Amino acid sequence: MLPSFDRVHSLSTEPGGALFRWAPLSSQAGRHELVFVLTDGGSGEYDRETVSIEVLPSEDAAPVFVRPGAGGTYDLEREPCVTFDVEVRDDGVYVALDAALDDALSHVRTATDVMAETMVAWGVRWVFGMVGHSNLGLADAIRRRASAGELHYVGIRHEGAASFAASAYGKLTGRPAACLSIAGPGATNLLTGLWDAHVDRAPVLALTGQVPTALVGRGAFQEVDLSAAFGGVAVHTATTYPHSDFAELMTLACKNAILKRGVSHLVFPDDVQTLELPDAPASRPEGRVTPLDITPPESAVTEALARLQEAKRPVIVVGHGAAFAMDDIIALAEALDCPVITTFKAKGLIGDDHPLGCGVLGRSGTPIASWFMNEADLLVVFGASFSNHTGITSKLPTIQVDYEAMALGRFHAVDVPVWGEVGVTARLLRERLGGELAAESQRDEIASRWALWRDEKRRRASETGEGGVHSVSVFDAMTRLVPDDAILAVDVGNNTYSFGRYFECKAQRVLMSGYLGSIGFGYPAAMGAWAATQEAGSPFHGRKVVAITGDGGFGQYMGELNTAVKYGMNITHVLLNNAELGKISKEQRAGRWDVWETSLRNPDFARYAELCGALGVRVTKAEALDAALEAALAHPGPSLVEVVTDPMLI
Repeated sequence: MLPSFDRVHSLSTEPGGALFRWAPLSSQAGRHELVFVLTDGGSGEYDRETVSIEVLPSEDAAPVFVRPGAGGTYDLEREPCVTFDVEVRDDGVYVALDAALDDALSHVRTATDVMAETMVAWGVRWVFGMVGHSNLGLADAIRRRASAGELHYVGIRHEGAASFAASAYGKLTGRPAACLSIAGPGATNLLTGLWDAHVDRAPVLALTGQVPTALVGRGAFQEVDLSAAFGGVAVHTATTYPHSDFAELMTLACKNAILKRGVSHLVFPDDVQTLELPDAPASRPEGRVTPLDITPPESAVTEALARLQEAKRPVIVVGHGAAFAMDDIIALAEALDCPVITTFKAKGLIGDDHPLGCGVLGRSGTPIASWFMNEADLLVVFGASFSNHTGITSKLPTIQVDYEAMALGRFHAVDVPVWGEVGVTARLLRERLGGELAAESQRDEIASRWALWRDEKRRRASETGEGGVHSVSVFDAMTRLVPDDAILAVDVGNNTYSFGRYFECKAQRVLMSGYLGSIGFGYPAAMGAWAATQEAGSPFHGRKVVAITGDGGFGQYMGELNTAVKYGMNITHVLLNNAELGKISKEQRAGRWDVWETSLRNPDFARYAELCGALGVRVTKAEALDAALEAALAHPGPSLVEVVTDPMLI
């Protein structure tokens, strides 16, 4: 027998080594010994730097060995590795499992284990958050599910970024992600991102720690009445207590988030998190939910069909509520041969290269969309709110379709309110359109209007100023170079208004802080979108993620670039730096106020990106845009293109 080796070190220092992962199965306490043969390419040589194991809890029936791809390394900073004494024998490599393993093998399931297992069963795959002293038990339950490969955890630098990321993930996928915080200040930091999810109808789970139950109501350190603080933003909020039905509480939270398309909030007092519940089962969604395929009333469908049959210049208006029903809506538009315009929040739901696509309506939109709405004799509105920023007129006959009954006629009376699931309703209307339609084809007119607008964009690109690049040049380059199926996360401000006007969508998806309009949304939202691209089998798997912000917006959460580097997030960030809060300066001028305290003192953002470990490129001239964007889009990790722009050329 060969002598025992000393403690084995991480393979991150010896990248040529082979790494095996072992999922422990035995619940027997005490010292254990595992034998396995390490393949070595036929050399017959073993040495201690090439042997390491990571302990992963598992409930599988047999040990599982997984070898990463060739050349893979183990990053101790990201994934701390438990190491063990090893000795090499003639028949293999023996690993002595010490007391560090005993805890993993003897763990008794807790209340938060039950809730984490239930959360996973309901389809939650991502948690964004910050671990702290009042959520350690909950965090450990999440860690166990992550170690088992059932979900993923992203540790952020500010809880506000966690809730924005979860909100963006919900908007994109229609499924909830979770955000995690401690009690008190960590929980209150979540609120802005949760309000974004609330007003944009995105499913999110908010999981917050709390002081021990014995201290609740006594003014303990970091105690906040979290049920009250979250009462306005959450469609469902509940606190866990020692005798709660923990699986049922998580079930109700998930069910409310999914069916009501909003924020569900759970409070976890410190002592409750570690209550031992070895035999308590997790809960599953089977038998607890039903599809929301609401068929509209027959009378409403009949009236809508009659108006569609008679309209000569119908126009379809699409809001974000139609995000998952566009195939049916486009089929209806093609049957009518009518224009499709979108609200700003719904930008990209129909491509600007589609023969019927007319771009965005409203102040951040195109003159094409405004023209066709003004020339219409009937509006058919799917999943839009009619809020003051949508630009939808109240002066035309209107059919409004929405799955939320309260949204119908919310801002003004409509001629035909139709309560039903958007896709189901559009499909019914398409199937039942019959006979001779009065509608005239508007395709040639759409093409003509696009040609006029593109001529105007070229004219604007020729304008020059002293402050830097014209934003039309930025978005012209992005239109040409950003992948057709990319996911774009945009912030607020002049950069976003210019994006709405000048960027021409193909099949890209666009994420924004719609009704809340919160500065700082863009980069954390890109992190949430990136999470969706990591899911095998997802329609977003492998797609490129691009963040678009101004200098003011990125300044809110610029620390999250470190998060992106830590987790290897392949996010390309286009930052328009005009050294001021440009939209506010514009509003001050328009209102004849003095332009006051909107200037910004900024770092060299490209250099900052390099210091964080990302690719950073700085652009000061339009002719350098293509090369910079191509390099950033090709970079395998986080990248940032800082474009110095003129605040007056928007």
